Amino acid sequence: MMYFVYILYSISKNKYYVGSCEDIAKRLAKHNTNHAGFTGKTGDWTVKHTEQYTNKADALKREKQIKAWKSRVMIEKLINKI
Repeated sequence: MMYFVYILYSISKNKYYVGSCEDIAKRLAKHNTNHAGFTGKTGDWTVKHTEQYTNKADALKREKQIKAWKSRVMIEKLINKI
């Protein structure tokens, strides 16, 4: 089983969202449904970046690392591979 760290972007919110999962397509569909929470209501989230890991612990560690940056600039550098 593979695990993924992903970064989504919403045009309407002009925000990024960082998460991890086993199935990116299924998770993206969930983010784009009308639900309570940060990703709910917009329905325009798109995948901007993914990383693949062989175990969940490594994926969660990387997700927490990216979230700890608290930096749009760093996220955009990662996405753009600068």
